[in-house]
Amino acid sequence: MNAIDELANVEAIVASARDAQKDYEINGSQERYDTAAQAAAWAIMEPSRNKELAELAVQTTGLGNVADKIIKNHRKTLGLMRDIADAKTFGVISDDRATGITEIARPIGVIGSVVPSTNPAATPANNIINALKCGNAIVLSPSPKGVKCCERLIEHIHAEFDKIGENKNLVQMVPAPGSKEKTQRLLEIADLVAVTGSQNNVKRAYTCGTPAVAVGAGNVSVIIDETADLSAAAQKIAASKTFDNATSCSSENAIVVVDEIFEAFMSEIKKFGGSLVGDEKSIVSKLWPDGHLNKDVIAQDADKMLTALGLEDEVSEGTKFIIVETKGIGSDHPLSGEKLSRVLALYRAKDFNEAVEITAKIQAHQGAGHSVGLHSTLDERAHALALQIPTCRIIVNQAHCFATGGAFNNGMPFSLSMGCGSWGGNSIDDNLHWKHFMQSTKIVRVIADNEPEVSDIFGQYWQRAGK
Repeated sequence: MNAIDELANVEAIVASARDAQKDYEINGSQERYDTAAQAAAWAIMEPSRNKELAELAVQTTGLGNVADKIIKNHRKTLGLMRDIADAKTFGVISDDRATGITEIARPIGVIGSVVPSTNPAATPANNIINALKCGNAIVLSPSPKGVKCCERLIEHIHAEFDKIGENKNLVQMVPAPGSKEKTQRLLEIADLVAVTGSQNNVKRAYTCGTPAVAVGAGNVSVIIDETADLSAAAQKIAASKTFDNATSCSSENAIVVVDEIFEAFMSEIKKFGGSLVGDEKSIVSKLWPDGHLNKDVIAQDADKMLTALGLEDEVSEGTKFIIVETKGIGSDHPLSGEKLSRVLALYRAKDFNEAVEITAKIQAHQGAGHSVGLHSTLDERAHALALQIPTCRIIVNQAHCFATGGAFNNGMPFSLSMGCGSWGGNSIDDNLHWKHFMQSTKIVRVIADNEPEVSDIFGQYWQRAGK
């Protein structure tokens, strides 16, 4: 098939999705939308399918590990279904007599969704469920490595659709092989694009001419201050850093430890598998051998990572991740950026104020808007971070990668895509969730006149500044 035919094929898929969506909307109901979303959720959560998808994801992408992907597929989907269970996405969703405004939920249409290889089942499932819940059709464009996993996920969804008599054309994907040209065409002709993945794809989303919700880069820094529960902090950081081999954009990439508890904290984190390694230059040269992250290190198990870095004989038995102390921040110091591996940069600060300064510099270099973490017993320090760091989330006393995208013990929406606000070049500053997949029509009625006197508005100002 030549390039013109391939683009025509994308256009035909979107057209069929649009026809299916029109019927889905015209003959829709909250029950229909909810049932379709439940079908898509069960397609990935059913245990045998979940295991199959996790195994296929690791086999085809070479990223992460099966056990953690099973957990991720289950918990992210279950949490999302909890979040949307009582959400009104069809018909009248609010009726305010005081304002005279009735708001009616309306679908957006066809969602074009670009999804990454790091989560080739959980992320597309999340977007599919949100789209269906709000009355939309969706067409996916997976990364090349994620194609087979995405294809299999859609097969499972279609099998569930057969059980409930739902139109399979509501959930489709750009056919393999993937290409930038086909993805670009999808972005151009969809009604909304939702993009998670490379910043190149994010930039293309925001310049394609279609309304877009796309998310920024992660590069999480976490401060451990002198009031922290050091054992709990070390355990949470270790669990988060190693989960799914650090494929998450919310995995810790740097820790900033204040002097007062530095040695004590390093002793604690060693208990949970963290090994401090010395020669920064040697690690950097092996982690970025040709200026790019070493593929034998990215999202690999600890033993493979240690072998690729030549550290297998230099660290203690039971090492789960390595810690490299550095002072450098910026493009000439790659350890200060995202590493997508079981490698954690370590910064030492004389006090909390310096820790904030270091964290701000790291975020300005990479990851602005995404999230930072804090282990502390002083709530005012979370407020200080919120006012000084260019970030949309301050994650307090939690394992970062479990908390940022929603957890059962915090109030964040379950998501695999974190908006980073203007700091990260994004149109949203919260977790991508169901409300981003819906719009509304407002019926506006006449109410009692509510026009103030000019003096009511400016009286205090005139007293202060004069007329």
